[in-house]
Amino acid sequence: MKKVAVGVDIGGTNTTIGLIDDVGKVIAKGGISTPSHGNIEKYMDDLAKAIRDMISPTNEVLSVMGIGVGAPNGNYYTGSIDYAPNLSFKGIIPFVELLKKRFPEYEYVALTNDANAAAIGEMIYGGAKNMKNFVMYTLGTGVGSGIVVNGDLVYGHDGFAGECGHTTLIPGGRLCGCGALGHLEAYCSAPGMKRTAFELIAKYNANDSKLAGKSFKELDSKMIFDAAEAGDKVALEVFELTGKYLGQGLADTVHVLSPEAIFLFGGPTAAGDYIFKPTKQSMEEHLLPIFKNKIKILPSELDSGNAAIIGASALVYKEMEK
Repeated sequence: MKKVAVGVDIGGTNTTIGLIDDVGKVIAKGGISTPSHGNIEKYMDDLAKAIRDMISPTNEVLSVMGIGVGAPNGNYYTGSIDYAPNLSFKGIIPFVELLKKRFPEYEYVALTNDANAAAIGEMIYGGAKNMKNFVMYTLGTGVGSGIVVNGDLVYGHDGFAGECGHTTLIPGGRLCGCGALGHLEAYCSAPGMKRTAFELIAKYNANDSKLAGKSFKELDSKMIFDAAEAGDKVALEVFELTGKYLGQGLADTVHVLSPEAIFLFGGPTAAGDYIFKPTKQSMEEHLLPIFKNKIKILPSELDSGNAAIIGASALVYKEMEK
């Protein structure tokens, strides 16, 4: 029988579920809404039903090894989701314990945060297959990171290591979603790019920009990319500034960890050279001489549409290696 693992990605709006084989191929995919009602027991029942409904037609040809979960503020050590700001479940949720009650037949049930899951997925299925030291940056609504040193994911003493997006880039700068000021996330996330766009429109009184007629809620990184492709000066400068800020943050990461490569994943990375070129240039400008021209900045090789569930499922295979 073919071995598969269940991958679960919990987002603020939707929870995606997939059956993934041991070479990273998605066998089946589905999901449920992540509820706003805050009733964790009801949500766990709904999640368990969705997983079983996905598994049951495959029982004769597939052997399910376990369940891996990626979630905001997911703690690998405790198996809990701790005070996740974008979920309706408040406080500390013993997620793995609740899941094991519903799936006692599975030995391997594990949870981590979404950026760590992406790093594990890159290590097992993506461009980091033969690397022992690398960092994964996820650029989206926030800026997450997963750190791998000597082939092992770095969790720290409490399970929450790797929050590179919350290093201070500009003291006293923009308000970050976490409540602090000047964090990298406030400048290099997709919302951060929007803020940069509106600052530049105001700075230049750029009424002729393709972005000027967009509302703040309407504008997204894809629109900024499309405008850059059309030669829009504001959009082009958004990418230049975002790359400048991101490269500075990556240089700090390099100085601490000296990774072989840094992988970038997420919506803004689809812009290709618009983001990679200024990021690389800025990183090199901020590096100590001993690190210059040694660190690769690479796009993730994971399928963007399925990366979250593939990374989560990879947790199961990592657990099996222990």
